[in-house]
Amino acid sequence: TILTAVKAVSTAVRKAGIAKLYGIAGQTNVQGEEVKKLDVLANDLFINMLKSSYATCLLVSEENENVIEVEVEKQGKYIVCFDPLDGSSNIDCLVSIGSIFAIYRKTTSDPPSLKDALQNGRNIVAAGYALYGSATMVVLSTGTGVNGFMLDPAIGEFILTDPGMKIKPRGKIYSINEGYASLWDEAVLEYVKQKKYPSNGKPYGARYIGSMVADVHR
Repeated sequence: TILTAVKAVSTAVRKAGIAKLYGIAGQTNVQGEEVKKLDVLANDLFINMLKSSYATCLLVSEENENVIEVEVEKQGKYIVCFDPLDGSSNIDCLVSIGSIFAIYRKTTSDPPSLKDALQNGRNIVAAGYALYGSATMVVLSTGTGVNGFMLDPAIGEFILTDPGMKIKPRGKIYSINEGYASLWDEAVLEYVKQKKYPSNGKPYGARYIGSMVADVHR
């Protein structure tokens, strides 16, 4: 069901200019960010798909101030937390954006409530993200490794293309918005300084897109 929502969002992202989905929707989300038209559409797609799956009982979206309780007759045993469109400030300039999600299992027999969603991260049964760029890719973990799936537009299905994905023990780039450097803690300032001007070895390169999914995926 999440993959179906991702396919729908991917199509909307690619048609956004033609379908007049660029621009601000005239709202502000719970993070204090201006909500874009594509944010609203992506959020509605995720909510409607997840509700109609009959597998979820509670939804937590970055775009909604309160948790969303699924209708009793459609309730399942899973809780899904998601950001339907991460990096939406990049929408209008065609930079890569994405969706982020995590799935928990409801552990009580009580009616679903906020406390069911406030679980330890170790209880996550599946998590991942979708990246909408030159292609659409879903990176998914169910607790036993991480795999990448590319959307084949010819058949409309995700194909396993990157099995057993791993982060390298040591990288060579750092990703942070240095426009906020004046607001950083001293520890962060010192860390970035060490990466830019190391006493030995090559300095790290800076790469910052402004979309967490794109920056993490790099």
